[in-house]
Amino acid sequence: MPEVNINHLDKQQVQLLAEMCILIDENDNKIGADTKKNCHLNENIEKGLLHRAFSVFLFNTENKLLLQQRSDAKITFPGCFTNTCCSHPLNNPGELEENEAIGVRRAAQRRLKAELGIPLEEVSPAEIDYITRIHYKAQSDSIWGENEIDYILFVRKNVTLNPDPNEIKSYCYVSKEELRELMRKAARGDVKLTPWFKIIVETFLFKWWDNLNHLSQFIDHEKIHRM
Repeated sequence: MPEVNINHLDKQQVQLLAEMCILIDENDNKIGADTKKNCHLNENIEKGLLHRAFSVFLFNTENKLLLQQRSDAKITFPGCFTNTCCSHPLNNPGELEENEAIGVRRAAQRRLKAELGIPLEEVSPAEIDYITRIHYKAQSDSIWGENEIDYILFVRKNVTLNPDPNEIKSYCYVSKEELRELMRKAARGDVKLTPWFKIIVETFLFKWWDNLNHLSQFIDHEKIHRM
């Protein structure tokens, strides 16, 4: 694996690079494990290294979507606006369990607490709906990037927020029109979006958002959307 100088990076974020992500093949079958660091180096991504991830979209009872702006300390896509929470299940028994994506949903509960301070008892794995999966690849800069199969997870609940400033620079609840305005700002170059969030918004999000009470029609656990 390539050696990369990480001395200039945020110490708390560097510690997270040692976490063990789940390596998968193109059909989301587990084939091994490797560090978060190795999974996010473009040099490895170009050789085909692929890992499992998730993206949470949390809506409150007014049907507004919780967005976050990633902190400037983040190693990939710092300062970018994105969906509620984006991370990875880890290579441990609880988060490897694949039945009904329970391992991924447990990981989402863990990261909602770590990033946003949402108490574990406020969002249980049973309250996290697994919609579908997308596979995308994107570079953050010349060294770091993403290549993941991303489980799209929806939550509908009012929650208590206490964000970690090392993870999150700002957050807000948005209506559909407010998100459309954010997309226009991004198109003008006024703000930055994460690539996975842009893909999901442009391809799927609004039709799902229009049907929050009827999401079952969009649930597809067989197909992996190649973006």
